[in-house]
Amino acid sequence: MSVQFGRWNFDGGPVDREYVGKVNALLAPYGPDGYSSHSAPGATILYHAFHTARESRREKQPHISNSGAVITWDGRLDNRNELIRELADVLTTNSTDVEIVAAAYEEWGEKSFAKLIGDWAIAIWSPVTRSLILAKDVIGARHLYYAVEESRITWSTILDPLVLLAGRKFQLCEEYIAGWLGFFPAAHLTPYIGIDSVPPSSFVRLQPGKCEIQKYWDFDPHKRIRYRTDADYEEHFRIVFGEAVRRRLRSDSPVLAELSGGMDSSSIVCMADEIIARGMAETPRLDTISYYDDSEPNWNERPYFSQVEEKRRKKGCHIAVAYLNGLRLNLSSETFLPIPTISLATREMQAEFSKCLLSQRNRVVLSGTGGDEVAGGIPTPVPELADLLRAGRFKLLFDGLTAWALTKRRPWLHLLFETVRTFLPVVLVGVPQNRQPASWLNRDFSMRYRLALTGYKTRLKLFGPRPSFQESLKTLDALRRQIQCHGLRFDALAETCYPYLDRDLLEFLCAIPRAQLVRPGERRLLARHAFIGIVPSKVLSRKRKAYVVRKPIMALADSSHTDMYGPTVGSRIGIIDHTKLMCALEGLKRGDSISTVALMRMTALEAWLERTISNGGRRERLSCTGRSRVGSSEGTVQTLLS
Repeated sequence: MSVQFGRWNFDGGPVDREYVGKVNALLAPYGPDGYSSHSAPGATILYHAFHTARESRREKQPHISNSGAVITWDGRLDNRNELIRELADVLTTNSTDVEIVAAAYEEWGEKSFAKLIGDWAIAIWSPVTRSLILAKDVIGARHLYYAVEESRITWSTILDPLVLLAGRKFQLCEEYIAGWLGFFPAAHLTPYIGIDSVPPSSFVRLQPGKCEIQKYWDFDPHKRIRYRTDADYEEHFRIVFGEAVRRRLRSDSPVLAELSGGMDSSSIVCMADEIIARGMAETPRLDTISYYDDSEPNWNERPYFSQVEEKRRKKGCHIAVAYLNGLRLNLSSETFLPIPTISLATREMQAEFSKCLLSQRNRVVLSGTGGDEVAGGIPTPVPELADLLRAGRFKLLFDGLTAWALTKRRPWLHLLFETVRTFLPVVLVGVPQNRQPASWLNRDFSMRYRLALTGYKTRLKLFGPRPSFQESLKTLDALRRQIQCHGLRFDALAETCYPYLDRDLLEFLCAIPRAQLVRPGERRLLARHAFIGIVPSKVLSRKRKAYVVRKPIMALADSSHTDMYGPTVGSRIGIIDHTKLMCALEGLKRGDSISTVALMRMTALEAWLERTISNGGRRERLSCTGRSRVGSSEGTVQTLLS
């Protein structure tokens, strides 16, 4: 999780030294393990290290390749041994990750990015070709932003220097705000027009007067994995999942795993324990951290994570959940918050988490994010039924409709219509109720950014990859957008890893039959069977976790906590219809059914806007006088999403 920064002046003029000093001051808290730089005519490149593996401690960055390209690399290279074998004439087993990546780029150019498996972000500046290439891994677990101006390009791992040291205000990107209020913004956007994020699985080639975005890799719709028995699928799943976990145990310090008591986090912890016990992991130890709130009937996690702790005979760090200040920004007035965020944690909870990291010397955190989405945790029959419908397998389609109708206690005609509508244009069938924009949004705003507000939901292509594969890619796109909203915290430095979003594991899950993941009345079928004997049976047999907790809802209904009853920034700039918002808040007090998630997002956005725009003096970074940009960049966006 090292941080990188660069500025390239096209005219060859020197980068201002005072400016570089200010950038270093902003980067330093994120990279406490050493600072290095490279200066050349017209360019300055900075690197602040945060080491997690023993090889990274031997790296020298910025790295100068044989062709003269200057490379900065922030990542974990999972297939380093395979690449070393392919490039044995220039590499050895002692080569660092950045040396391997540089050799791969020298050999294969931009085609090398598809060969790099892991979580990473890379910047390659070539004074010879006068070009800059920025690229990120398939999921986008690492951040990399860039700002293109008429006379220069600036790029950085964090937004802070691009915003705070720009010397100007930025116009608010309304599409980003719409995405935030809906189902997370498109991964290439930031809240600031003029600053973009490198899209996952893509690279950006920048030259004076030219910006080109290309996708370097995608999942193969023609790849199929078929076995004769369920046991064969289970064995293969255990292998690829175990490898996904093992890769993220590559650390010379103890690793911390989030343990919520659900199947995702529990399976990661239990599999990691087995790998460590067999001596196949580099980390010396695995610690866990769990959150609990015994007063919440819908979030009683302690009985489940206690089962895992009992199995591993080790108690982890426990943090009591509190929501008293959870709907406000728990930061000092001088702290810069580059993007909106929902924080249900109090300052005390955040301090406990930081204390846990420091006391146990944890530098890597394992997260179960994505497991429910990619492994069949959402029991919908639509992708499977859509496959049968498109293939014209009507006998199997009718059998499937009947079985699912009995399980869901819904007429099979309703399920058939739900399946058919996925192929039809939204203008004909409308947006499903659970994806409708919030009622308190300004009508014009909702109409302009309906695609972003509804999660960029598009119809299935009748002539293309099988529908279940298309749905899998849409799910992954949503996860990419979600991860892009996870900002770095210098007060709790740790590299967050997502075993369930491992590229090889995702390829396997996209290639197997949908029926291996979900069947009528059975969700997460493959994982539940594959983890027998690994994960405690009480965790495997538990019903899907409920996330409806009372305290945030009560806080939203309490005017003293929401601070939304007066004039809002959102209403002043045309995003929120204040009258409708007041009606929603009054309805929440009466106990009406309202999307509390949407309300929490809007509350968090309002706090961020108030902090960033209004009466902020030095903190005033945004101008909200117009709509977000359209034109050529929007065309690029649509191409990437499709």
